[in-house]
Amino acid sequence: MVTVEDCQRVQTNWYRFRAETCGGDVWTDGPLTWIDGPDGQNLMFPTAVTTEAVLRGVERARDRGLTVVGAWLALTVDSRPLAEAGFTRGWSPWWMTADLSELVADPDPRVELQVDSSDYEQEDPGYRKTLTAARRRPTRAWYAAAYTPRARRFAGRAWSFLDGDLAGVFDMDVWPPFRRRRFGTGLLHAVCAAARQAGARHGVLNATPEGKLLYTACGFKQIGEGITWWRHLAGSDRA
Repeated sequence: MVTVEDCQRVQTNWYRFRAETCGGDVWTDGPLTWIDGPDGQNLMFPTAVTTEAVLRGVERARDRGLTVVGAWLALTVDSRPLAEAGFTRGWSPWWMTADLSELVADPDPRVELQVDSSDYEQEDPGYRKTLTAARRRPTRAWYAAAYTPRARRFAGRAWSFLDGDLAGVFDMDVWPPFRRRRFGTGLLHAVCAAARQAGARHGVLNATPEGKLLYTACGFKQIGEGITWWRHLAGSDRA
């Protein structure tokens, strides 16, 4: 049975994988694991935190010129040290899972698995670097992009990441002009199918309320909830 702890582990390993692949940093401070990667600096699912340890992480982020620090927690963890360190409570990830043997559909011809892309050259040139993760061998990560069939407009993206027999689904997004055209369904099936062929048995993800509607329709079920905390840093801000 897939647990919330499994979901947390997969997400931590995905952040670690991308940081190691894309030139980020991973370090520990006692029981705390910090990851500075494409999603910025994040504290990943500590079992306990202290204000002093959190502030050390904040200072490291400030020294690196970052403006936001995130913390991902289970609901059972005492979050008061984060509040004392200037963090504010953020959104709640809804942990969901599905048996991938039941998540089977015909491929959507509008969706492609890719290992490189020029889609980001104008809008977000830095994102292209993350596709290095799809080229790393042995393959553990798959990137899919969706396009409109005639004008071939870039409509959305998704990732999956293999961690043991689990596949995490991450960074799935369909741009607003193209929503409600089943691009999300096609992207989800594409990255899950790639991971399933590599040995994944179950898919896991964290959902927002809007995303949950899609994932539920595709066979995912919610198994728990977490919480995020965020600290925004100003140039003159001192802890």
